[in-house]
Amino acid sequence: MKYQRILLKLSGESLGGDKGWGLDAKRLKHYVDEIQKIHQKGISIVIVIGGGNIYRGKQAQDLGLDRVQGDYMGMMATLINGIALQNALERKKIDTRLMSSINIERVCEPYIRKRAIRHLEKHRVIILCTGLGHPYFSTDSTASLRAIEIGAQVILKGTRVNGVYEEDPEKSNKKNMVPLPSLTFQEAYQKKLSVMDLTAFTLCEENKMPIIIFNMHQPDNLLKIIQGEKIGTLIKT
Repeated sequence: MKYQRILLKLSGESLGGDKGWGLDAKRLKHYVDEIQKIHQKGISIVIVIGGGNIYRGKQAQDLGLDRVQGDYMGMMATLINGIALQNALERKKIDTRLMSSINIERVCEPYIRKRAIRHLEKHRVIILCTGLGHPYFSTDSTASLRAIEIGAQVILKGTRVNGVYEEDPEKSNKKNMVPLPSLTFQEAYQKKLSVMDLTAFTLCEENKMPIIIFNMHQPDNLLKIIQGEKIGTLIKT
């Protein structure tokens, strides 16, 4: 295996399936099946999950909420997704720990770095919810910081496209677009590519944390990356 410890970043919208909202049972099952494949290989797995299938930040203005209230609602949405993912994984007999940056003792453990590392050593899958526990920080920033803290070798950002493109493949009129195989952080800055928010991206660059953007919907892509195959787009220093 090329990677032994990874951080997998999943968006909330992806759990909503084709509708993009709520929880889609087929999509959840697919994700769990893919995670199980690499867990069986002995890989240490940390998952950061978003909440966009339940609440999106842009809804705050329509609801008359200020940014801080809206961000806390988003954190609670990630908790719901985390519970759903934990339940689905444990039905596959995969030992998990749901950890939160906000104190919610009856539902999950508080995130403590050394405790998280100990869980990984015991081959438990860690699911991180509620972001960093502070408004104004995205789940991308959470993924970057936690990956650095727990000593992950790479951040794998699962999306619904095959990688990073010169133009957004879902908006471009060009046909048969091919993702970039690799690029540096500086090239991503220069091309103004929307890979992660700037805070998350800068954290990864400064700490030499590589990122692979790949299509999580394609069966076995996650396993192939772990085995060293060139899938998606690699971003590195």
